[in-house]
Amino acid sequence: MAISSKTKEFLDGEGVQYEALQHATAYTAQEVAGAQHVSGQETIKAVIVKVDGKFVMCVLPAIHLLDLERFKHITGGQKVELASEEELGTLFPDYELGAEPPFGPLYGLEIFSDRDLESNEYVVFNGGTHTDTVRMTYADWKRLAQPTVAEFGVHI
Repeated sequence: MAISSKTKEFLDGEGVQYEALQHATAYTAQEVAGAQHVSGQETIKAVIVKVDGKFVMCVLPAIHLLDLERFKHITGGQKVELASEEELGTLFPDYELGAEPPFGPLYGLEIFSDRDLESNEYVVFNGGTHTDTVRMTYADWKRLAQPTVAEFGVHI
């Protein structure tokens, strides 16, 4: 397989340099990090959250968990919960379930980035499948994703 055509067209259209990589099937960000032989800090994951019924994307290192209470405080939301698998399938029909790339703007989603990512020179993330990843500079990812940067991850 290869990275999804939507992701490839987006990256190519923005003229950024990136590497499309393949690896053995991996379902978690920690597994992706191991398969690509990169740190869990450099491997980033997208977590989809509903804030008062509105979907947003949270991006954080593979070695972090999302602190929902902290995120609730950051957003000022009353009800904050993880999106269900069914909702993910509806939001991202062109990606394998759980392999969505961290580009919320492609789907009209506001995106939040954990402050801990700011120290990364490069990031590695799912390319739409459980066997394909993308590696690019953090600076380029941040420019394309245009996230709100905040502290909401907890190191595991």
